[in-house]
Amino acid sequence: MYDEIDVFRVIVEQSSMNKASALLNLSQPALSRKIAKLEDEIGTQLFRRVGKRLELTRIGQLTYEYALELKQLHRAFLHNVSEFTATGRTSLTIGASLTTLQTTLPDLIQRLTSTHPEFDIKAVTGKTHEIVSYVREHKVDLGVVASRIDDPSIRCVSLFDDHLLLVLPRNHVITDKGDLRIDDLNGLPMILFSKGTWYRILTDELFDTHRISPDVRMEIDSFEAILRLLHTCRAATLLPKSYMRQQLLEDNDLIVMPIRELEEAKRTTSLIHVDPASLSPSVRLCINEISAVFAQPPSK
Repeated sequence: MYDEIDVFRVIVEQSSMNKASALLNLSQPALSRKIAKLEDEIGTQLFRRVGKRLELTRIGQLTYEYALELKQLHRAFLHNVSEFTATGRTSLTIGASLTTLQTTLPDLIQRLTSTHPEFDIKAVTGKTHEIVSYVREHKVDLGVVASRIDDPSIRCVSLFDDHLLLVLPRNHVITDKGDLRIDDLNGLPMILFSKGTWYRILTDELFDTHRISPDVRMEIDSFEAILRLLHTCRAATLLPKSYMRQQLLEDNDLIVMPIRELEEAKRTTSLIHVDPASLSPSVRLCINEISAVFAQPPSK
């Protein structure tokens, strides 16, 4: 079927059976047989005749768009085969949203490289909607975003739920209060992540819901930099649970103070990709492995 679809694509782009016949070095009767076979498999006409011109039907237009995607995938497949044959290696490009770049992606890449040393893994970063577009347009093989994606062209696998933690210097005055409530963040000096990511959006929504107005001292786009500045600014911060490690707390002399409302404000980190049938075997293998390690069991 691929051969017939590619012939159909050439006819559409040449806007002429004669030109397509010369370009493909096939007779016009042979072209007509291929189009008839394709129409028979699809179950409807792809062209309508308007005078001497051929015009695409609606299904013909959809088939042409599919033919363009198929050509791009075929080219990428041949490139991957050639690359692996020549070097014994294969490339994998992962798109990561700005938050997952600092939380989930390092562990994910470390695991894949340890189990598949033949992979050359590249990372492309951007905001969530950009990563979704990259996946849809096959600019990346798969994406990791801190959100559930509702898009008919995208497969979305829930990996884990994340929530915010209150992180502050061990000797901060508020630690003397014992159990904290969300209201205790009102007026509290804080360093927050820069605007534009799910994490900051979630933080702002939390503040709005509970009518909290913290004393925002800085806005920075690096979790590591935030941790390093907490003592200097005598401030607290809200960071995703997926980022925090015990070693980070010990290295920076920090503690985590539990607040019930923070644990209730959850966001799901997801793996996104297109239809597995259009992906290379190596990418499908990675998707299955990542899902097996991270994916959450369905809710009962």
